[in-house]
Amino acid sequence: MSVVAPAQRGFTYLGILFAVVIMGIMLTAATRVWTLTEQRERETQLLFVGHEFRNAIGSYVAKIHRYPQTLQDLLGENDSTLPQRFLRRLYLDPMTGAADWRLIEAPGGGFMGVASSSQGKPIKHTNFLPLDESFVDADCYCGWQFIYQQRYRHVNPPAGTAR
Repeated sequence: MSVVAPAQRGFTYLGILFAVVIMGIMLTAATRVWTLTEQRERETQLLFVGHEFRNAIGSYVAKIHRYPQTLQDLLGENDSTLPQRFLRRLYLDPMTGAADWRLIEAPGGGFMGVASSSQGKPIKHTNFLPLDESFVDADCYCGWQFIYQQRYRHVNPPAGTAR
């Protein structure tokens, strides 16, 4: 029979408890990194989808000579014999996961742009394309307004940008 000195009792228990605390801290750090990476990916998707909407509105204005009234107008599913599609499909807002885009009204009716309805705070604050320079230091994703302006037409993202 082995006798354990009173000073050594509970040492193994404290060692295991310490290991569990360290693992918890490491898992918390990994979760934060994963969440940040996921948010950056959704920001990239939002920029891509916003540019698609902006380009579709520009094509619509060039062909129809007025701003679209609804997002469905960009799909070109109307009663004409040769429907013109300006957008392949209606994209979901990557930040909210729903088709709850905020439409930015055009001066003569219809809408001239879209914006996310998310109130989340962006990670990206700089290094935007020139046509997105108004996004710098936006307080929320709702400030990223993808507005079609006559001077910008079908600007493609630079090579190497994730689609």
